[in-house]
Amino acid sequence: MTGGSLGIRSGSYGSLEKHFQQHQQNGGGVHLPIQTTSRTKPAKMLKDKERLFHWICKFAGRKKVGMLFLCIISAAVFVWVLYVGKGEDSQEGDQVPNFSLNSTEPFSNPENDTHTFEEFALPPPPPPPPPRNYFTGYTLPPGHPCNSFTLPPPPADKKRTGPRPCAVCYLPVEEAIALMPKFPSFSPIVNNLTYLYEDPLSRDGEFGGSEFGGYPTLKQRSESYDIRESMSMHCGFVRGKKPGRNTGFDMDEIDLAAMEQCQGVVVASAIFGAFDNIQQPSNISEYSKRTVCFFMFVDEETEAYLRKKNGLDSSRKIGIWRIVVVHNLPYKDGRRNGKVPKLLAHRMFPNARFSLWIDGKLELVVDPYQILERHLWRKNATLAISRHYKRFDVFVEAEANKAAGKYDNASIDFQIDFYKKEGLTSYSEAKLPIISDVPEGCVIIREHVPISNLFTCLWFNEVDRFTSRDQISFSTVRDKIQAKTNWTVNMFLDCERRNFVVQKYHRDVLGHMTPLPPTVYPPPPPLVLVYEPPKTALETSAERVASIPVRRARRGRKSGSRRHRKVVAGGRDIDSS
Repeated sequence: MTGGSLGIRSGSYGSLEKHFQQHQQNGGGVHLPIQTTSRTKPAKMLKDKERLFHWICKFAGRKKVGMLFLCIISAAVFVWVLYVGKGEDSQEGDQVPNFSLNSTEPFSNPENDTHTFEEFALPPPPPPPPPRNYFTGYTLPPGHPCNSFTLPPPPADKKRTGPRPCAVCYLPVEEAIALMPKFPSFSPIVNNLTYLYEDPLSRDGEFGGSEFGGYPTLKQRSESYDIRESMSMHCGFVRGKKPGRNTGFDMDEIDLAAMEQCQGVVVASAIFGAFDNIQQPSNISEYSKRTVCFFMFVDEETEAYLRKKNGLDSSRKIGIWRIVVVHNLPYKDGRRNGKVPKLLAHRMFPNARFSLWIDGKLELVVDPYQILERHLWRKNATLAISRHYKRFDVFVEAEANKAAGKYDNASIDFQIDFYKKEGLTSYSEAKLPIISDVPEGCVIIREHVPISNLFTCLWFNEVDRFTSRDQISFSTVRDKIQAKTNWTVNMFLDCERRNFVVQKYHRDVLGHMTPLPPTVYPPPPPLVLVYEPPKTALETSAERVASIPVRRARRGRKSGSRRHRKVVAGGRDIDSS
């Protein structure tokens, strides 16, 4: 192909066109495809271009014109390449495709790929969650009276040797409320605790237990003491997804809804079998009456008794207590039924932060916020219980339960033997700083966090499997958890417990007691302080002389004679003078 055939040397588009037509007429073998567009240029524009070319050719030759056009085209191409390259560099600097080696997407050819860089770019990783805030305790300010408070010595009353209350340094209610933690306490190791739901129940490998507790096997019991960050375990109510709804220990929907609304402090108690008279709390602040939930759980027998004696009506209230009637009780023993709200309050009140359990025979006489501040918040503890006032060894406690007929002796022996095989030993100083293995379980103060919830679940499972005497199983559960964590229970003095609860008699005891007339004691005389000026030495000496007794001799006898009498056999008096 020559330059003439290409028409590059022609001086104008018109000469090129003419040359091409002549080539076709002469039957030329070279046919150049001419690319046409749909847009036709007007004739005026063509004439202007021809004039421009003619003007250029007038001043330069054809070779120079061709070279000029080549330079112009090369410069345009060079500028275009620089512009496109700069745009791609800036685009790559802004968004770089993030290819992952773990990606399952096949690699594609960039030339045939229609996706944009924005589609290939992965979203940025989410920011790390902020660190959780935990309550870490506090100390009272220097000089606070409670910092230097010490227990006074017990009163020297030989007639009363049993347990008695002692003085406790509580903060005023307003101060205790202000110190309520805003964040939960730290839970060592376990952070997520869920509960098993089984329907139908499996009784394979059964070793004690009940349908309500789920019949956990010994293997499951052993695994539940393997403390992990996330755990799933038996904790009562296994036959339903929500406690109290067809699970055993069923409650009405209106009561369940009220229990779910408790988001702060709960005070719970229970009376089954009309065993006790209901006791109204005293010395409760107005703030506690508005914010603390007071729930009393009763069975249908106790409900009938309360309707007859206390006037229980549709309001479901007696004094400050909200009365909740429980149906479909899981156990025949009323004491064992009482362990459900006592140990599983975190399941029945899922939104509550703190709970205070008191037995039905006790009267609460101190504000709940003061109790929580004294035994939980000030001690930075999540569970507190009083120790037994007299016994601190499990073996001694078991023998005392057998002697008092609290439970079947064979069952108590079986439980103790089982714990002995696991390593239970008598209490000794080697367990310090643990000060007792036996609690007085009529009061439990706790914060609902995973570690304390785990403890009460495991404690309930022991009560469900063995005897209902929870004092016997307490130390076993506590020691197994403490061996895996640094968590323990705050065991305060029994006399401190008796400071905020007053124990009443059971109904059967009151029925056999002869009512005594009330004893009225006259008020003590008022104490009047009278100021007296100091006496002189002469007056003091005269008073001392006047106060000396004068011995007078008897008539008919000598002042120095003495007469002794003694009794001998036969009843005859002998005068020894």
